[in-house]
Amino acid sequence: MLLVHRPAYDDWSFPKGKLDRGETEEECALREVEEETGLRCTLGRELDSTTYRDGKGRRKRVRYWLMEVDTGELRFDNETDDARWLIFDEAARLLSYPRDIGVLEQASDAGEAG
Repeated sequence: MLLVHRPAYDDWSFPKGKLDRGETEEECALREVEEETGLRCTLGRELDSTTYRDGKGRRKRVRYWLMEVDTGELRFDNETDDARWLIFDEAARLLSYPRDIGVLEQASDAGEAG
């Protein structure tokens, strides 16, 4: 699993972001991963989404997909300052939000299934 560190929030989570005007959620997912990690990927199977309230009380819904890296080298932008490839147990310990554990478990199960 690839986790990113966002210094503005001092958290570890999966790459994610906001939709640009006219962009599909799938396009957004691919763009955000590339912007935050430098990796160009191909979408795989969609995982369960999560919902939560942000710091301003707004309801947020985040969709996740398995991805396979096509090209690129790990690098960081202004939103991230570190990223790590981790096995399940390491990722589970590092994740900042309990809601991400379910996504991690589902991704891990999918990886074991092929």
